[in-house]
Amino acid sequence: MLLEQVGRGALDPAEALTRLATLVPSPATHDLGYARLDLDRAARQGFPEVVYGQGKSPLQIAEIAECLTAAGQPLLVTRTDADAYAAVSAVVPDARFHPDARAITRARADTPRGRGTVLVAMAGTADLPVAEEAAVAADVMGNDVSRLYDVGVAGLHRLLDNRGHIDEARIIIVVAGMDGALPGVVGGLVKVPVIAVPTSAGYGASFGGLAALLSMLNSCASGVAVVNIDNGFGAAAIASRINHL
Repeated sequence: MLLEQVGRGALDPAEALTRLATLVPSPATHDLGYARLDLDRAARQGFPEVVYGQGKSPLQIAEIAECLTAAGQPLLVTRTDADAYAAVSAVVPDARFHPDARAITRARADTPRGRGTVLVAMAGTADLPVAEEAAVAADVMGNDVSRLYDVGVAGLHRLLDNRGHIDEARIIIVVAGMDGALPGVVGGLVKVPVIAVPTSAGYGASFGGLAALLSMLNSCASGVAVVNIDNGFGAAAIASRINHL
């Protein structure tokens, strides 16, 4: 028993509290019927619950947003649209809509800041929605974000001309469709973690991003991790955790 170990002096009380936090169900939830909001996620994982907007009605998104912000949490809604933003802004007037990222945010000034810069590098303009999802998400999670867009391998000089910009980053998110070659190139140039995001951009043989995904998984450059197709948010979440270590 944890408490017995603390009583014997065999376990530090702070460590016991940490273990209990992973064992005891959190009471910090808010039940909306169609959604059970996890208000304790920031304490466990470093950032509050994020709202996946696809499949939710504008009114559902607005009600969730109102509850999260009322609890003093920053707001991030992904895969959403202007109709949802209209509903959200009626109850959270200072929320922002990012059309390219298809995201709604409301940042908080007291969000802990990451240690360095998260660079989002994008192969081509067709990858913009995924790249912006990553950039906007990383920003609201408390990171300094820089962007390096349209530097795909079809014109490699565009990437190499920005070598100084690349070397300043602590983590690099690389977004690419088509052949998905850009993360491997970047991974061969830097000593920091590279998070590759395959996109569904491409002609028929790209199979909706599967070709890019397999290319990234088979990269010969070390230090390249890969997330799911079009998952800019997932890349931002990993990058933010690394940047806050």
